Amino acid sequence: MTPPVIGLLGFVVTVVLIFFRVPVAVAMSLTGIGGFTLLNSWSGTAFVLGAAPFGAVFPYNLSVVPLFILMGIFAAQAGLSRSLYDAVNAFTGHLRGGLAMATIGACALFGAICGSSLATSATMCGVALPEMRRHGYDDRLATASIAAGGTLGVLIPPSIILVIYGLLTGTSIGQLFIAALIPGVLAMLLYMAAAWLWVRLKPELGPPAERHSWRERLTVLGRVWTVLGLFLLVIGGMYLGWFSPTEAAAVGALGAFLIALLSGSLTRSTFLASVWQAAEVTGMIFLILIGAALFNYFIETSNLPFYLVDLIEGAGLTPVMTLLLIIAFYLLLGCVMDALSMVLLTIPFIFPIVANLGFDPVWFGIVVVTVAEIGLITPPVGMNLFVIQGAAGDVRQSTIFRGIVPFLMADMVRIALLLLFPALVLWLPGKMF
Repeated sequence: MTPPVIGLLGFVVTVVLIFFRVPVAVAMSLTGIGGFTLLNSWSGTAFVLGAAPFGAVFPYNLSVVPLFILMGIFAAQAGLSRSLYDAVNAFTGHLRGGLAMATIGACALFGAICGSSLATSATMCGVALPEMRRHGYDDRLATASIAAGGTLGVLIPPSIILVIYGLLTGTSIGQLFIAALIPGVLAMLLYMAAAWLWVRLKPELGPPAERHSWRERLTVLGRVWTVLGLFLLVIGGMYLGWFSPTEAAAVGALGAFLIALLSGSLTRSTFLASVWQAAEVTGMIFLILIGAALFNYFIETSNLPFYLVDLIEGAGLTPVMTLLLIIAFYLLLGCVMDALSMVLLTIPFIFPIVANLGFDPVWFGIVVVTVAEIGLITPPVGMNLFVIQGAAGDVRQSTIFRGIVPFLMADMVRIALLLLFPALVLWLPGKMF
């Protein structure tokens, strides 16, 4: 077999291992080591094993990962999810489907602080699902709105996946964060529109809740000014050039710590538990990065990226046709794989194709993360769907599958808009840089 064929087989083997629940880091490490040894000598593999793990976790920019994770954990400790939900609910709850819209808005705001879709989904399920059930919401709309809203944590900065994409491709993390703002807001609005249209067609799915007075609305807004101020400080500081992404992460972690401390929810035991949780999540991500580094050595040695570039050039496909094929590939892969695994596994051979076609790396990064985000709610292995089922406890998976369809349709509209109007992504970074 030729090296490119071995590289392609290695990719397939890795996907199969992940599908059978082998940990991502282990699957990529085993395939990388085995494939590199097959293409080279064992002495070469020994050198890679000595160099790759250090090189994978050495970059200074990776320091944003534990800091943003700490920021999200401290925000959760401060009980901000409940406050954010109450704030959005005060303005939309009296509408048909208003509680679902409030859930999506609260997920977007909490995801902007938390940075984790799975954590956002699990947290908001405990807050929003009982409230929607109390007002007679159908489980399809209730659970699907939480699952869809939870995915916004992947895209709205600070996003761990955007950090990883930036490191893998050499793209500015600051530009990626700023570029994700408008697409993130667009995603939130399209999800809200999907919920609104659904209840217009079937009003019994989302009965209106009680209307709040302006006094009550101002009261709940007063409870969330700190978290909104922290988000504006972190993102606005990067936009105005006050902070680098690493400095912004440190400011965010410190700000979330102070908010949790002043709220009285942060004790010595919860502080230590938060730090330990951040260390566990960071360690998991770094292990995946090490596995990805070993896999990347194998893919590069197999010359698979260059073979694919030559194959596409020889096939006479236009750049747009190639891009649509790549997006279709990601959508299919998202049915069986989580977002982080997709990015780490595919970027080493997909990005050279995109760069050769002349697409902007910042724009493509947002498109990739958007499609990876859709994978979180795509049956049969959408991770957010399983998180919601586990958190709810008494909801059938088929119920969530049926409920998620309108939100997947909204995602298709969003992808089309990003492809047709790249300025939605590139306008803000162009102003900033």
